[in-house]
Amino acid sequence: MYSLLRGHWLYLFLICVWLAPRVCSSWCSINSDRYMGALGTRVICDNIPGLVSRQRQLCHKHPDTMQSIGDGAKEWIAECQHQFRHHRWNCNTLDRDHTLFGRVMLRSSREAAFVYAISSAGVVFAITRACSQGELSSCSCDPQKKGTSKDNKGTFNWGGCSDNIDYGISFAKAFVDAKEKKGKDARALMNLHNNRAGRKAVKRFLKLECKCHGVSGSCTLRTCWLAMADLQKTGDYLRRKYNGAIQVIMNQDGTGFTVANKNFKKPTKNDLVYFENSPDYCVMDKEAGSLGTAGRVCNRTSRGMDGCEVMCCGRGYDTSRVMRVTKCECKFHWCCVVRCKECHEMTDVHTCKAPKNADWLDHT
Repeated sequence: MYSLLRGHWLYLFLICVWLAPRVCSSWCSINSDRYMGALGTRVICDNIPGLVSRQRQLCHKHPDTMQSIGDGAKEWIAECQHQFRHHRWNCNTLDRDHTLFGRVMLRSSREAAFVYAISSAGVVFAITRACSQGELSSCSCDPQKKGTSKDNKGTFNWGGCSDNIDYGISFAKAFVDAKEKKGKDARALMNLHNNRAGRKAVKRFLKLECKCHGVSGSCTLRTCWLAMADLQKTGDYLRRKYNGAIQVIMNQDGTGFTVANKNFKKPTKNDLVYFENSPDYCVMDKEAGSLGTAGRVCNRTSRGMDGCEVMCCGRGYDTSRVMRVTKCECKFHWCCVVRCKECHEMTDVHTCKAPKNADWLDHT
């Protein structure tokens, strides 16, 4: 899955597949570890295809931040795949394809809207975390969180290391949005909107964490700090926004959106927006970016998106018997080991049939 996302310079691939998918070349598939020592930061930044001048400047000035972005790439891709694991489109990556998600990103669909939002959120998350962990020379813990403050439980002292979310958002906005701000077309505006929605989603789930001080933990004194929730919290939220994404069209002066259907509400800054309807993802269609669902595992008893009727698009499914090995009869032994047996059981696995009409297998 991540055969092209390897080494410490993962951001090279991230930049190509996300910020410049229409101009990226196979250069991005080079094993960057092999060339990092010889080329150095400046040469690598100068040779990433499709970057605008502002992005190159930031790449030169903050190579450690670029590395954090790359390290976070695997996390937001994994989160995207977690959110859509039971759906026809499952956010699957394509090995040996420099565009990572294939042609699905060329379509201005709600799937593209989600990918831009979750990847933007992932950049904020990765940078903010790196700041708190002292990995970046340009930032640290939130310097504004000093002195005393109040919440519904009373007064507390700021302490610990509050996540510097404002820095993460600021850097992500400067770097990620720079590419889209060079364009004046509808897709650029769509991407900017969804990028911002992703950034805002991370900040939405900041939480106050506190440590009590006093006799027997009486909490007469508290030291508190702000911390990000894990990325899955943001992923869950953006997944709900995907479900309620709003189809829009450009307004007459080309400066913003209006809803495509007048019966729907105007999108807020937190909503995801898209222009084009999605394909059904039932059959392989290279032009639409659909991999199809032939061979996908489905749940025979479910009536949801993972059910065989929905997942297989009414084509039916094949059933095979497979042996599964699981841990069972686990016992705790003092002190302090849990020992389990291996249990073998036969189970039915259901997979979607391929379309009967061979002409539907590969629309090119």
